[in-house]
Amino acid sequence: MKKYIRALTIAGSDSGGGAGIQADLKTFSALGCFGMSAITALTAQNTTTVTGIMEIHPEFVTKQIDAVLDDIGVDTVKIGMLSSPGIIDAVAAALLKHSVSRIVLDPVMVSKSGDKLLLDVSIETLKTKLIPLAEIITPNIPEAEVLTSMAIHNRDQMEAAARELLKLGPTAVLLKGGHFDDAQSPDCLVIKNDDKVDVHWLEARRVESPNTHGTGCTLSSAIAAYRGQGYSILDAVTAAKRYITAAIIAGADYHIGHGHGPVHHFHALWRK
Repeated sequence: MKKYIRALTIAGSDSGGGAGIQADLKTFSALGCFGMSAITALTAQNTTTVTGIMEIHPEFVTKQIDAVLDDIGVDTVKIGMLSSPGIIDAVAAALLKHSVSRIVLDPVMVSKSGDKLLLDVSIETLKTKLIPLAEIITPNIPEAEVLTSMAIHNRDQMEAAARELLKLGPTAVLLKGGHFDDAQSPDCLVIKNDDKVDVHWLEARRVESPNTHGTGCTLSSAIAAYRGQGYSILDAVTAAKRYITAAIIAGADYHIGHGHGPVHHFHALWRK
């Protein structure tokens, strides 16, 4: 019998379909994985704004994770929006219970439209309970600044912050440089390797596009998908960055909504 590569996303739902659970499941499908979900929050949002957030009770988040892992099992996990300490605690406890190890954590704090998605009281819980369980975390520059209390304005500061985040317990940190204004979009990947740290810079040409909603969700779920397929951390991140860059390029010519539209998750599969 054939077996699927089983990928679970634990994140919030985006009613507009461009980010969150919806982006993760599209990415898993595009990259050949069987996608499953545990929803942590419902959001009422579109391409311009988030008009409401309804948090799922932590006990029910646990039930979703248990239901999937007790029966189907999992090869890789992506974690996105977790708004409260209670949900963070519930997710951490469930992953520990099931001995899940291949975890990609995207510490989602603010939406593309600028709406806060993570309560301030949740940040310390995220740092102490969940980040230590992650194999790789994928913060952008503003998120890394919050997590480290460091200012990040250049590459040296990016690397210093990434190394600082490694001290919280993950095996690797991908600090994304998309908030810089350079022609290139540099990402800094640091990976623990026994008693030393390997540093890799991943470059991509900056793509001018109004459709960048869900890029962080898509990148982290792509990393998870490639890890589920057995790629090394470096190869998974490299392949995922290549995928998101192509998805941004392919989605740039589409018009949907009145704000930040989505990337084209199925650019390699759809035909005009």
